[in-house]
Amino acid sequence: MDLDAYVSAHRATWERLDTLSRRRRLTGAEADEIIDTYQRVATHLSVIRSSAPDAALVAYLSALLARARGRASGTRVSTWSTFIDFFAVTFPAALYRMRWWWLTVMGVCVLAAAVMTWWVLEHPRIESSFASPQEIERLVTNDFENYYSEFEATSFAARVWTNNFWLAAMCIVVGIFGLPVIWMLYSNILNLVVIASIMIRHGRGDLFFGLLLPHGMLELTCLFVAAGVGLRTFWSWVSPGNRTRAAALGEEGRAAIGVALGLVVVLLICGVIEAFVTPSPLPTWARIGIGVTAWLLFMAYVFIAGRRAHETGETGDLAELDRGLTAPTV
Repeated sequence: MDLDAYVSAHRATWERLDTLSRRRRLTGAEADEIIDTYQRVATHLSVIRSSAPDAALVAYLSALLARARGRASGTRVSTWSTFIDFFAVTFPAALYRMRWWWLTVMGVCVLAAAVMTWWVLEHPRIESSFASPQEIERLVTNDFENYYSEFEATSFAARVWTNNFWLAAMCIVVGIFGLPVIWMLYSNILNLVVIASIMIRHGRGDLFFGLLLPHGMLELTCLFVAAGVGLRTFWSWVSPGNRTRAAALGEEGRAAIGVALGLVVVLLICGVIEAFVTPSPLPTWARIGIGVTAWLLFMAYVFIAGRRAHETGETGDLAELDRGLTAPTV
């Protein structure tokens, strides 16, 4: 056998197997292709061993087949690789794909909060229906400011993180029903409006925004994301498009679970900021600057990493992550 001619004829197949075996994620078609290519290269190795043994070439093909077999054997990649892949691709892709849902929720809620605050300020008597004069006095002079420093910082961060994630998770979980999400948004916005109007009316608006903005921008954005994703899940079975309702709900539901898992980390960052930055002795401009920076980094993460992942065909569906981590056994 002419070894040089044989190598020249099959080199492209070997290089293709090498490329597929080095990829972290494989599509369904690529998973099928790596199995077929593996079998062909295994045949090539057998022919070379029996007809024209070349130690270097045999070693190269053996190593190539070993790596390809490990890639296609159905063994999951490491936990760290899974973690990195999720936050580099799956999570931002889901956020970007559903951006118009949560951006719309954000815009409506911010506008509603501004209008409602203005209305309460223009009608002072409404304030008394929310709290007694004594409660208002305590809120303005002590309670609002002390809330951020009355507990030990680490314990407070854990408490805030747990509460915020519970709220975000509930928005996603009950999103399939639609209306409960709207009610949860209304309740939280109303609570914010009442406190804001009371603090502003009593000349403590600077304190209110100085303590709210460092953590509140990112924290509220997470709430808007959760609500938008929940409403998208609701809409997936109301208007499934060219999918069946079951398929649409399954795809959007898996993506929603992925978003919930990603928000665990984002809300942890919010909790750390709220516990360690918000009550800190840093100047107000510095504390707000940290909050603005965290919010801008999150938005950059969505619209840079998320758009890049989305353009490659990622949707945020956890099933895609699973297909990228495993392949059928050779």
